[in-house]
Amino acid sequence: MQEQDDNTPESLSDATEEAKALYPGDTGELPLEVRRLLIQLLSGPSLDGRRHGVLWPILLRYQNMIRSRLADLFLELVLDTDDQVAFVRQADTGDLETPILLRRTRLTFLDSVLLLYLRQQLAEADLRGERAVVSVGEMMEQLSLYEPALNTDHAGFEKRSSSSIEKAKKNSLISAIRGSDNRFEVSPTLKLLFSAEQVAALSGVYKESLASDKRVQEKVQVDEQRDDQG
Repeated sequence: MQEQDDNTPESLSDATEEAKALYPGDTGELPLEVRRLLIQLLSGPSLDGRRHGVLWPILLRYQNMIRSRLADLFLELVLDTDDQVAFVRQADTGDLETPILLRRTRLTFLDSVLLLYLRQQLAEADLRGERAVVSVGEMMEQLSLYEPALNTDHAGFEKRSSSSIEKAKKNSLISAIRGSDNRFEVSPTLKLLFSAEQVAALSGVYKESLASDKRVQEKVQVDEQRDDQG
């Protein structure tokens, strides 16, 4: 990930000179375009240079100012100029007690499994120099690997799997490919959210989960055979 310093830094006074009152009683100091950019960043989940072609150059131009305004709210800007993605997260304030502004989304087990799968697809696509593209069928198949062996509510599991995919769509972690109802591009934002080390650690946890479930299934089968023989 590369973060770019402003090549043409904009001071607050420079921006203030550009800004004019936008409505009666407006005491804001930022130009309209920068205010819109801040709102997009705060409303999230991310800013994509390809999808937000108008706002992206503004972010690069006013990057230092944006960082300063976010810091006032105990937030920080995460920016990757190579992949043209950016998002806002809570700043690491150490022992300083600060209010939490951003909403946190609780991930279910299936949510985290799906994100790991998407992150792995992104890494593999990067090695090939391609975009990471997945289909609904591929995501559902991957999630199905984690259906408990003794689960009797298959429909319920599929419903939860579909819900995880919808959550990924809502958070713009996957975006529909134009002209296709079934295929989605994986957002490069995931590279900023999950490092290679985190991916490796999570992979180990989930592999152990699969192995544990398989051992439970085998034990039940053995016990059933003993009961039959008895």
